[in-house]
Amino acid sequence: MCGIVTAISTNNVVPVLLEGLRKLEYRGYDSAGLAVLSGELVRLRSAGRVAELASLADARRLTANIGIAHTRWATHGVPSERNAHPHISGGLAVVHNGIIENFEAIKHSLQARGYVFESETDTEAIAHLVHSKLDATPDLFEAVRLATNELVGAYAIGVVAEADPFRAIVARRGSPLLLGVGEDGMYAASDTAALLQVTRKVVYLEDGDLAELRLDSYRIVRQDGTPVEREVHISSLSADAVELGQFRHYMQKEIFEQPQALGNTLEMIAGGAGISPQHFGARAAEVFDGVRRVLVLACGTSYHAGLVARYWIEAIARIPVTVEIASEYRYRESVPDADTLVVVISQSGETADTLAALKHAKALGMQRTLAICNVPESAIVRETALRFVTRAGPEIGVASTKAFTTQLAAFALLTLSLAKLNGRLSEADETRHLVALRHLPVAVQKVLELEPEIEKWAQRFAGKEHALFLGRGSHWPIAMEGALKLKEISYIHAEAYAAGELKHGPLALVDKDMPVIAVAPADDLLEKLKSNLQEVRARGGELYVFADAGSEIPETEGVHILHMPEHYGMLSPVLHVIPLQLLSYHAALVKGTDVDKPRNLAKSVTVE
Repeated sequence: MCGIVTAISTNNVVPVLLEGLRKLEYRGYDSAGLAVLSGELVRLRSAGRVAELASLADARRLTANIGIAHTRWATHGVPSERNAHPHISGGLAVVHNGIIENFEAIKHSLQARGYVFESETDTEAIAHLVHSKLDATPDLFEAVRLATNELVGAYAIGVVAEADPFRAIVARRGSPLLLGVGEDGMYAASDTAALLQVTRKVVYLEDGDLAELRLDSYRIVRQDGTPVEREVHISSLSADAVELGQFRHYMQKEIFEQPQALGNTLEMIAGGAGISPQHFGARAAEVFDGVRRVLVLACGTSYHAGLVARYWIEAIARIPVTVEIASEYRYRESVPDADTLVVVISQSGETADTLAALKHAKALGMQRTLAICNVPESAIVRETALRFVTRAGPEIGVASTKAFTTQLAAFALLTLSLAKLNGRLSEADETRHLVALRHLPVAVQKVLELEPEIEKWAQRFAGKEHALFLGRGSHWPIAMEGALKLKEISYIHAEAYAAGELKHGPLALVDKDMPVIAVAPADDLLEKLKSNLQEVRARGGELYVFADAGSEIPETEGVHILHMPEHYGMLSPVLHVIPLQLLSYHAALVKGTDVDKPRNLAKSVTVE
């Protein structure tokens, strides 16, 4: 969650640190700070946005050639300047992402030795612990290594010290951190976007790595002190990819990037290419062979993608599927099966709960693992036997949009691959599905053209406090995703139900002040859904229905209809989620909320 930037350069690093923090704002934060060595250790902190921190730096005319910076998402202690990073101990400063689980024991031990704590954070314990290790060794790098050996939990840290002005130390376990190799210096950050301003050469640190950064070199060791080499990658991201361009918000930009993102993700089936297990890795045919069950582990929006996939895989590949919330899975007694394909889904590939659930499943003996992820060098991708990297490009808005639809595209390919291996996909069906997948970007573009009509609907939602979303079959998870989007960015309370459940409780909530949004594709469940919609109208509820052209739902008083361009069969959920994204976005605009950085939320949830 939050973000780290570290820099040592022949140039002034203050603008680099601040711009890096701006690029990391999407991760979610409530305070920001930096520490630089400018003759002496100088620390600036703000219990607000990065812009406020930049104003403080400008007022001080701050310049330096080495420093660390941080955006904080509060875990231990309220958002405040006192709890903002960096934290200082005896001339050294530390920034930290993650959670130190044994910080209270460390704190009590250090307090007994005379260390005074000024904040409520777990991070301050790291600063004092590193300082205490300087009694055993005068070398800062070694002191950090000794300190990390005592930390239990997840961390990515950056350290600079007044007495050691020519190097910065970084380390990681559980939280993402990478190095940037520049022409004029060395850098580190939580994600590549923060470093594109200075370099595209990046080195991904592994769990348990520590690195020393100097002006013209770096070295990496393991926690036991063993030197290691890590490959230098050239990032395919461009600075333009993380710029807003013509759009008002990143969320809007990312909604409209979905045709291109889907085209890129499905590129391997362009032209004459057919369905193949090889889409998921060289060993895919071997791993998929004999799979008797599928277990999907995910959180939030990715969990909804897994729920849609359950309908597809069971209906087409005829393999039973269980979808689990990753944060719950490892805390219950489950029955492992070595013939289960474990699929983990994460936009960032660093989601702590999903990564922990994956490791738990592997520890239970389930080694057939597949990651569906948008970041190729992420922790989750490195932990699985197979991987499918969605090519959505960087997703900055906290509310996920293009990551979700590209995850669905990946699941469509997985469904067809498993069906083909099991002899359940005829040549004619394969051709039909391939035509639909190749046409998907065009179909999504047509849905985006409905934005003006959806914007009018959003005007009516701004004054509402509650909303109910309904769907059936594979569109029930789409209703869930629509409700999640609305509450994430507009702060309107929204719930989603399978429409058949209305009479089992939720119907009690329906009145003229609670809009009901229905996802109504022209599928086998349409007539059932129409009956559910009549139940809403009979209680005075106002309906907003996203319907396919052939649904034959009349628009009357209290029933508003928006017709989708075409019915899209199995892939209909991909199309139907687009107007729900747009509805949430425009409702948030009317309410004036912070669309890209909704309160209390973070983009990459790297703590439990």
